[in-house]
Amino acid sequence: MVQMTPFLLVLSLGLVASGLSAEKCVLTGCWINDLGSNMTIGPVNGKGEFSGSYLTAVADTKDKIKVSPLQGFQHLTNQPTFGFTVNWSFSDSISVFTGQCFVDEKGKEVLKTMWLRRSHVDNIKNDWKATRVGTNVFTRLPSQKE
Repeated sequence: MVQMTPFLLVLSLGLVASGLSAEKCVLTGCWINDLGSNMTIGPVNGKGEFSGSYLTAVADTKDKIKVSPLQGFQHLTNQPTFGFTVNWSFSDSISVFTGQCFVDEKGKEVLKTMWLRRSHVDNIKNDWKATRVGTNVFTRLPSQKE
């Protein structure tokens, strides 16, 4: 019986640890990315749908940058995957973001995203330059957790 005790201890610790769930990451709220762009995500409904707004800090246009609407979906899990579309109010471009909401080891919420931006071009010969791809990391703005 003495030889079984260490085995049972390790087994029980493994079962307890596997039962612990990851902290919940909540998409709703105000976020800032690594380039200084601001995003606000409204409440997520029971189907995982949400809307919000995006104010980019960077753009390759001479037009005045304006707040632009976003629409998206997320999975209803503790650290959800999500996707949203931004319809840029100041240009003929549209962007799609996909990513995951994480809680890091210090309890800080982080959105890791990848995006595609499609710009309008005048003809198919210019299609090659119409789509850009990139990544952004968003962190919650202080005192904005909802």
